[in-house]
Amino acid sequence: MADSSKSAHAPLRVAVVGLGAIGTKVVEALDRGIEGLTLSAVSAQNPDKHRAWLAGLISKPAVLPIEALAGAADIVIECAPSKLLRPIVAPFVRSGKTAVVLSAGALLDNEDLIELAKQNGGQIVVPTGALIGLDAVTAAAVGNIHSVRMVTRKPINGLAGAPYIVENNIDIAGITEPLKIFEGTAREAAKGFPANLNVAVALSLAGIGPDQTRLEIWADPTVTRNVHRIEVESDSARFSMAIENIPSENPRTGRITALSVIAYLRKQRASLRVGT
Repeated sequence: MADSSKSAHAPLRVAVVGLGAIGTKVVEALDRGIEGLTLSAVSAQNPDKHRAWLAGLISKPAVLPIEALAGAADIVIECAPSKLLRPIVAPFVRSGKTAVVLSAGALLDNEDLIELAKQNGGQIVVPTGALIGLDAVTAAAVGNIHSVRMVTRKPINGLAGAPYIVENNIDIAGITEPLKIFEGTAREAAKGFPANLNVAVALSLAGIGPDQTRLEIWADPTVTRNVHRIEVESDSARFSMAIENIPSENPRTGRITALSVIAYLRKQRASLRVGT
């Protein structure tokens, strides 16, 4: 008979997909050590590019294709292009395991994955990422939220090449003052700015949904950080939040995003958990 007490305290095996600005920071944190967790595998589109860096890790994780990860880990951290969301997440939640999703916008096109997780005892986690206050929004959603509005301001290079900008022939390269380039729902923003607005989708999923959450996006040559302001009206509280995120090596992603994933991982076996 298996020793249940031993299995309950066995380290959780973590796999990381994508070794860009976020993935590398998460891997390094796991490699340094997070209580109750072990780095078991990584996956990247071009493993040879990262071979020397991976060789310098203490843990020496297996380098595996995406389809082999579910057999090698209990938790997968998705830090990959949004088009890979489904092949990364589906095997884990189908096996009753956990998938941590950073490409939250892609969830709106793959909402059946949530039902798949429910049917099999799996879990999809959207970490706080670059947005403060999701705990407050989640709590307010237990009651009745009347409205959620978000205004995002980003430096020019953080928005360049977004599909919405290209399709609408919006020229932001030479602007000298803030320009509102989008106003609509979080769902519409996720389609038009798939690399930029995962935070808006996370906000919508925590609150009143992607079709009720309203969003403005500004290209702003006067800022050097990704700036988000959120205003929430509910029957339990009225509150607003603002955050200025320092960009990572990838100008579309704030440094705090990787730290948010690491904070989530630290909670898994922590003796004290703060926040819902």
